[in-house]
This record gives sequence, C-alpha cells and structure tokens, in this order.
Amino acid sequence: MATKTSRQRMNAYHITMVESDEGVAVWCDDLPGCCSQGETRTAAVANIKEAIREYMAARRELEVAGGAKVLHEMVAV
Repeated sequence: MATKTSRQRMNAYHITMVESDEGVAVWCDDLPGCCSQGETRTAAVANIKEAIREYMAARRELEVAGGAKVLHEMVAV
C-alpha cells in the first residue's frame, strides 16, 4: 500500500453499516453503488476503504478515457 505524501489529499466519506448474523454490510453514502461487506465491523470498514479507492480510480479513468465529467452537487428539498 502506498503511503500518502504531503501533496496527496485524503478525503472523508460518510458510510452506513448494517450488522446482521451474516456479517456487516457497508456502503458509501456519497458514492452511488460503492458498497462492500465484512465478517466484522473492522473488516467491513477496511473493505469499504478499498472499494472507495477503486471507485475513485475508475471514475478518474472514465473521465480521462471517455471525456465524461462526473459531477456531484447537494440540493435542498
């Protein structure tokens, strides 16, 4: 795993976890479709962190390769 340099920015994301007899389901509230799971809460958090990294890398690849720009805005209702 690469270490963060002072020039790299770390982002924070809201996650939701649901515990059951089968383990812990987790998803990132800020990134549609970004979800994971784990046997324990610790494992689920580690897994969603990796899923978020992969999600962001894929999003950047789509923006560069396809010219698509992914935009997020907050609206009040």
